[in-house]
Amino acid sequence: MTPMPDPRKVLTTIRRATELLRATPGRTGGIIEPPGADEVMVVGDLHGNIPAFKKALTLAALDRNRRRHLILQELIHGKLMYPDEAGERSHQLLDVVAALKCQYPDRVHVILGNHELSELTGRIIGKDGKALNLLFRQGIKTAYGAASDEIYEAYKALFAAMPLAIRTANRVLICHTLPDEDDLDRLDLSLLKADTWPPEAMQRRGTIYALTWGRDTDPAVADRFAAMVDADYFVCGHQPCDEGFRQANHRQIIIDGTDPFPAFCLFPTTEPTTIEALLKCVHIIDVTAP
Repeated sequence: MTPMPDPRKVLTTIRRATELLRATPGRTGGIIEPPGADEVMVVGDLHGNIPAFKKALTLAALDRNRRRHLILQELIHGKLMYPDEAGERSHQLLDVVAALKCQYPDRVHVILGNHELSELTGRIIGKDGKALNLLFRQGIKTAYGAASDEIYEAYKALFAAMPLAIRTANRVLICHTLPDEDDLDRLDLSLLKADTWPPEAMQRRGTIYALTWGRDTDPAVADRFAAMVDADYFVCGHQPCDEGFRQANHRQIIIDGTDPFPAFCLFPTTEPTTIEALLKCVHIIDVTAP
């Protein structure tokens, strides 16, 4: 097994990344309007998919494209496991992304997903008969031993600092998902501008819950939510896509960062766009390519 980094160094990186998430230029509460961004690259839900992340980072080429922003989401609860039922390893992706945020504090963004929210609220997510939250905690303990509780609390602070959405100059809102129709009337949109959220907002029927757990792709819901948040189009994650991405309706594209077809959407922000133009900007990540 590859030796884990020094827990003290990990804690320092996670805490610094947390500070930088909250201090990101263009951020107001839970929304970031990145200044000076000519284009953004949005990666689908990764769920610990480090090979796809590494390839996406290479394709992003942030050092050569200084007005490009990279947007990531849903980093945790993956399939890559430690041997001997010792938990899963998606925390490793968290560590790497935190370091990347420290390297590019103005141009790397991580938006809140329902899996991160589940860690904040203690809501258990089950898949294939396994509790993903418990596997996540077990993996952290395997990696960091006596420091695991402190590191887990630092991860939770990182999750709480994640923005809800990125709004581009050409009226695209990059968010994890759209609320369900039944939740639209209950939304407290003032929370989009808040720095912290009350516990009830993160529970079922609460605004933050609705903005990360909803699955409604009905065109009428998209129209109504677009009017509420002053956007024309949405690039989202949250829902698996058999082919890596799909057009959900006339306003919304869903992209998936998990195998076998992890995807990203790289689009310009300096000119008006359409749903057709956004679709042409979606690409599959070939993790086998040199």
